[in-house]
Amino acid sequence: MHIKSPGVGTDSLSKAQKEFNRLTKRIARLEKEVIDFREAATAMRQRVQNEYRPLQARHNDARAALVRQLDQAFETYKLTKGEKNKITDLIGQCIDLLERGHENLQPIIDKHAPPLSEEEEAEADKATSEMMKQLFTIQYGIEFDPDVDVSTQAKFMAYVDEKMAEREAEYEQQEAQAAERRTRRKKSPKQQAAEEQKQAEEKNITKAVRTLYMDLVKHLHPDLEPDEAEKLRKTELLKQVTTAYQANELLTLLRLQLELQRIDQSHLENLAESQLKYYNKLLKEQTRELDEALLAEQQDWSAFTGKPYYFTPTPVAMELDYQHQKSGLDYKIKQLEAEVLAFGHDPAALKAFLKTHKIPKAGTGPLIFGR
Repeated sequence: MHIKSPGVGTDSLSKAQKEFNRLTKRIARLEKEVIDFREAATAMRQRVQNEYRPLQARHNDARAALVRQLDQAFETYKLTKGEKNKITDLIGQCIDLLERGHENLQPIIDKHAPPLSEEEEAEADKATSEMMKQLFTIQYGIEFDPDVDVSTQAKFMAYVDEKMAEREAEYEQQEAQAAERRTRRKKSPKQQAAEEQKQAEEKNITKAVRTLYMDLVKHLHPDLEPDEAEKLRKTELLKQVTTAYQANELLTLLRLQLELQRIDQSHLENLAESQLKYYNKLLKEQTRELDEALLAEQQDWSAFTGKPYYFTPTPVAMELDYQHQKSGLDYKIKQLEAEVLAFGHDPAALKAFLKTHKIPKAGTGPLIFGR
């Protein structure tokens, strides 16, 4: 869809015609980007399932083998107290394996992570509760009553739900009051004129799209077609026309008109400026909707990968990130398998490995041992 200039360059085109060309070009590009990204994400999800998930399972198997080897070395090798402490720390960092198909590691995990005393458990629960309070205060603005009992997760969430419900009710009440004030407020003549103009423009836009729609419906009506094959073709086209009309997709209706020879290039070039104005408003809205659709696809992929949506904004970036993740995981697996083999036969290799490990200081948070 393009309005051609009758002269050289684009100087002979009006401002509205140039805007029409710019918008139709952008819509065509966005439509392709949305389809390409959606198809690439669908294919990539399948590849992750078929290729990457098995690698993750192999990686966890290798980590589990290393845990067993470290535990065996702890019991059989002549190690210093510091080296044993490092092994205990490394094994503790693999606690996530219990939820990844390696429940049989529980005795080893328990042996190297003895249960906390009642006092330590109470202190840990208190610290967790305080941290959660701060988090919800910062993120949601919830103020916690100093006397409220949030000692368990159920009590904590019940209190949060109560506060959120109170805030929601307060917000709805404020909105209702604001709406009532707006209703009572008398519009100025200028505001009234602007509102009437907006309503008139919306009516004209709707009329412009409906005119295109009715022309195509009359041309494609299957009941008037005696040939069965042509009747099926027209029925399918009519579905496309109806879908485009319901979605206010002006460009799709114009394309169909061109394809069905209901209009020609000269028709586009001779569109009245007032009609182009309404067309351009619709095209801008379609552009906005396509921008939102592309962002939604990118955010869906972001939710799948756990990375910001702008990290993989295109199928090419998606592919590069996947290859990087896959090759990195493959390298880790080979490294772990080599270490398990070496540590099982050579205490010196284990000691050299432990020498490079630093036990995190208290307060730095848990680390996942994903070597």
